[in-house]
Amino acid sequence: QVEEGAVSLWNWAVVKHTRAIVSDEQKAKLRFVACRLISLCEGRDPPEGTLRRQILMSMKTGKGWIDVGKADLADEFLENALNNIEKLYAKLRKGSDGEADIQKHRADVEKNLFKVLSYQAESVLAQGDFQKAVTCVQRCKDILMKLPKETCYLSILCYNFGVETYESKRYEESSFWLSQSYEIGKMDTKYSIGKEMQAKVLRLLATTYFEWDCSLYLDKALKAINLANQVNLHPAGFFLKVKILLKSGASDQDINAALAEFLHFEMSLDFCLNTAKLLLEHGRESVGLDFLKSVPERFESSPDLGKITLLHIEFLLQNKKELLAKQKIEEIIIGHYTGKQLLPEILNRLHIILWDRAAKHYEEKNYSEALHWYNYSVSFYTPGQIDQNLAKLQRNMASCYFHLKQVDKAKEAVKEAERCDPNSIFTKFSLYKIAVMENDTDKAVETVIEMGKLAEKSSQDEDNLRVDKNTGTNLLSLAAQIALENDQQIVAIKALEYLSEHLQDCRQLFAALKCLVRLMLSKVMAEKEEKRDEDISSILTYLNLAHKRLAESFTEEKFTGDMRILEAHWFRKVAWNLAVQFKDSPEKMRDFFVLSFKLSQFCPSDKAVLIAQKTCLLMAAAVDLEMGRQQITPSEQMELFSQALQHLQTCKEIWKVLKLTGDFAKDPTDTLLLLYEFEARSKLNDPTLHNFMEPVWEQPQIEMKTLEIIASLAMESPARYPVLCKKALKSALNLHRKQTVIDAVKFSKCLHSLISVALPTGLTDVDTCVLQEVWDYFEDALSVVSSTNAYPEMEILWLMTRAWNTGIFQYTVGKYKEAEQWCGLGMRFLNHLGSLKKSYE
Repeated sequence: QVEEGAVSLWNWAVVKHTRAIVSDEQKAKLRFVACRLISLCEGRDPPEGTLRRQILMSMKTGKGWIDVGKADLADEFLENALNNIEKLYAKLRKGSDGEADIQKHRADVEKNLFKVLSYQAESVLAQGDFQKAVTCVQRCKDILMKLPKETCYLSILCYNFGVETYESKRYEESSFWLSQSYEIGKMDTKYSIGKEMQAKVLRLLATTYFEWDCSLYLDKALKAINLANQVNLHPAGFFLKVKILLKSGASDQDINAALAEFLHFEMSLDFCLNTAKLLLEHGRESVGLDFLKSVPERFESSPDLGKITLLHIEFLLQNKKELLAKQKIEEIIIGHYTGKQLLPEILNRLHIILWDRAAKHYEEKNYSEALHWYNYSVSFYTPGQIDQNLAKLQRNMASCYFHLKQVDKAKEAVKEAERCDPNSIFTKFSLYKIAVMENDTDKAVETVIEMGKLAEKSSQDEDNLRVDKNTGTNLLSLAAQIALENDQQIVAIKALEYLSEHLQDCRQLFAALKCLVRLMLSKVMAEKEEKRDEDISSILTYLNLAHKRLAESFTEEKFTGDMRILEAHWFRKVAWNLAVQFKDSPEKMRDFFVLSFKLSQFCPSDKAVLIAQKTCLLMAAAVDLEMGRQQITPSEQMELFSQALQHLQTCKEIWKVLKLTGDFAKDPTDTLLLLYEFEARSKLNDPTLHNFMEPVWEQPQIEMKTLEIIASLAMESPARYPVLCKKALKSALNLHRKQTVIDAVKFSKCLHSLISVALPTGLTDVDTCVLQEVWDYFEDALSVVSSTNAYPEMEILWLMTRAWNTGIFQYTVGKYKEAEQWCGLGMRFLNHLGSLKKSYE
């Protein structure tokens, strides 16, 4: 049952492989399984049929593994096949009847033995065992005398080995196999591989010697190729012989002799041209040109005849014989107009040669000579013809005229280019160069705008194969350079603006933006103030673009971290300097400070950068607060105060880090942050303002001036916080009192403010508690006035008047006792008046 199953599996694999249902490797695997199963069924003395089947299955399984590139798996099966062949032969001999019968059985067995040995040769060679492969092939050769029909098979097998080892550059092994292939191939003329195949083997053998070491194996290479050409003349053999002779340094006479051997042989025009090229490339000018001259006679009726002339021209140019090349070209031009036109593909090749030669002269700054070669190309176009290549040709000619300062001719050439290809960015560039040369700024700007639009269109059109994606930016860059060289700053600015919109390369973009900033700054400095706004806005735009691209640059591999830091430093410093420079324009100053801060975020956070960031944000907040104080709409005020608060929150975080880097005891930042934030919060009517101020009252080092400013801000519209104002002024008064010597002037101002807040003028109903509180303030004032002569007389007068008027007010409402007290208080101040005492007494 196992045996039947194995045979069924084998047959199934064959059928499915024939129908392409299973692959070669799958077939090899199925055979592997079937073969293993069959071997399990083998008895001690299997019959002849079983042995033959096992030999066949083992051979085919081994060959299958070789064919799918798994030669190591084949060895076991091929060895089994050999063992079974020996068993079969022994069994056949045992049952033989005489010598004739034995010879018959031996011949039968040797067919299988030959195949197994050839498969083993394939397998071991694939595994790199050259010597074992040689042994296997030698055994096959020994059997070949009895199996002459296998001559062709073994010869081709050796040829394939030769090809395989040649491709692996194992030249010594390759030469052996190819020699074997040739020798085996001619062992039996009836069953040989044929002359064409023999010649092919010999040509590869000659090539192997040639590439292995031409100097060492020259004779062998020549012998092999001569033999190949004798066996079967072929163009490849002719070409190889010429190559070998050239490499060996043979004389012109020897090479001519080799060429003569093939003169009667039919060869294609391309083959003749390749031979001529080979000769000319190896410096055999005389032989090559003579051979080239002989070719037209053989191909007079061929439409490809122009290829010969073309090769001749190329050779003359390579050997710096331009005059002779020009003569040939002029002959072609004459032929073009007398019915001997070149084929289109040959004419295209000629145009390429002419343009290459013109470009060479252009690079050497020999513009007149370049024009000469371009004119040759123009000669092949008919008047009025529209062709994009003609447009390119005319643009190239215009470039030459530009350099020769022949503007009129350049204009004519560009006009012709515009006729052929009006929407080309290259044509627009040529028009631009004319506008710059004629100092026509408006036309130059207009053309740059058109170039910018075309560059944008080409970058968006993914299917546009005519223009490289970098062409637009390269031309705009060149346009800017030309404008700068010709002192046309406005044109250069426009070109650079378009350039900065389209550049993908970060380094190029930042170079363009730097140039733009410098140009615009010089323009701004030269302008009157009323005309500056638009240009300052442009600079802001450039810096914002720099910030945007710095943020995007993290994904660009070629733009390193160090490069990003250098660029960020340059742009942040520019923004800082501009903020300082435009201090008369608060909004612009604020914008530049904010930008400088944003740009500095791409720099390492060292002490200098942190100080700069802190200052930028403080200044931006100060400007926002100042602008918010102006008479503008409430919504605008709220926006400015909110913006200021955001800047301050960021600034506080930076300040925390900065304070860790050193001693900032004398730095006023804490005070400024407090005052700015108090103003912003109070004017935003922040419900958390009182909580925000709680820690402030507890600060021991707070200054009187700071408290007085807080008091002032607390009552500055739209803020109104009298409680906070009084608290600040009280704290300030306490500090004044603690002074060793009270500054009477400052004390008087502070007290004046406190009384004004506590007892506003015009009140008709004043609470007793309030009056008591204010009475205490007057008593404080009186004690200071009594102790010094420095108290300002006008302040004493004001205190006296406020106390007296408060008493009069109490009198009018019938509170006579209170009226007497307050009027009495006022009269106590009267005694301290100087020159004004008599007026009021």
